[in-house]
Amino acid sequence: MTEEEIEALFSVIKDVRDRALFRLIYHRGLRASEPGLLQLHDWHPETERLTVHRLKGSITAPFRLTSIESNALRAWIRKRGTAAGPIFTSRNHKPISRDRVHELMHSYCGKAGLPAEKSHPHCLKHSCGTHVLAKLGDITLVQDHLGHADIRSTMEYARVVNPSRERAAAQLRDWK
Repeated sequence: MTEEEIEALFSVIKDVRDRALFRLIYHRGLRASEPGLLQLHDWHPETERLTVHRLKGSITAPFRLTSIESNALRAWIRKRGTAAGPIFTSRNHKPISRDRVHELMHSYCGKAGLPAEKSHPHCLKHSCGTHVLAKLGDITLVQDHLGHADIRSTMEYARVVNPSRERAAAQLRDWK
């Protein structure tokens, strides 16, 4: 997704829980199953850090959240309360399921007028990777940000956005 499409998506998410949920999915590059792994004790509001649990051999680590993520998470926890347990729950107080995350993503993308091929949560993970690479310009920082154990998993984002390639092209523009 482009940054404009991300803005369109968040403009239709009014629910406090869902806003925090999708902020974390996007900004942390989470898989659909990973929000259900987050527990209240993983959140450290005094340092704005969240321990992000990863699946599929990726690396679990604490991360300092962006301001927009931290604000969204604080708003959700004010409403949710501070009882121990999953940060994101379903109506039966169990961790939110990947299926529910998919349903919500599809619904919100429809409301935002986004194409069906972009209405799955993994699109947010890919968008995170390409946007972080465009902002930071360092593939190893993207690797850490997404928790990839193997840099080869991260290299797919360099095929989409490659700041080094863009800098080189600018320097070579007038080459004769």
